[in-house]
Amino acid sequence: MTDSSPISYELFDFLTDLQISNRREWFAEHKQRYIDEVLNPAVELCSRLESPLKKIAPHLSVIPKPHRGSVMRVYRDTRFSRDKTPYKTNVGISFRHKVESDIHAPGIYIHLEPRNCFIGCGCWKPDRPSLSLIRASILERTSAWKKVLSHIQHKTDFTIAGDKLKRGPRDLPSEHPYLEDLKRTDFILIEMIPEETLTGRDAIPHLVSRIKAARPWMQFLCRSLNIDY
Repeated sequence: MTDSSPISYELFDFLTDLQISNRREWFAEHKQRYIDEVLNPAVELCSRLESPLKKIAPHLSVIPKPHRGSVMRVYRDTRFSRDKTPYKTNVGISFRHKVESDIHAPGIYIHLEPRNCFIGCGCWKPDRPSLSLIRASILERTSAWKKVLSHIQHKTDFTIAGDKLKRGPRDLPSEHPYLEDLKRTDFILIEMIPEETLTGRDAIPHLVSRIKAARPWMQFLCRSLNIDY
């Protein structure tokens, strides 16, 4: 795969301008630019990833549509936020699980933002029953978890990210080789990606290789939740 990337620096230029002029009047005036430089390229990125992900992660949904697809809405929900700016100044692309389509289930997330692009893999803020299942799986399948962590540490450039408790849950062992992992309330891998990579000819192969590298992590989480990956 050596086709040119659908993502160009124009996408990041628009988002930079939106950071400066985050107003409904400005966006309405520049909406066609948003469609041409941001939305359509992001949808095309999904389209290019659809076929590879059918082989790598067939149970994730890749929906290359401008509305109600994998590209998340640009409009912010300001109802419960002090920040009343109306638009997101990043592009979020979410490939969710077909069985558990909620954003908190295991999935792949691509974040496009000026000077802050990354790919995320895993569970963000899983609900309590799901979190309990993941913790139970770490306790019951410690050797498998050890192999997953070794793979992440030695064979990928991912960092394990997300929130964790200050103390271990009361119902879990206070001494355990993976106590820090049992404290986690997020199970996410993050790898930063330079803008020049995302706009370059190897953008799609790069993203595909990262999704492949995260496979053991995703398989462990999905098995913990009794769903296929």
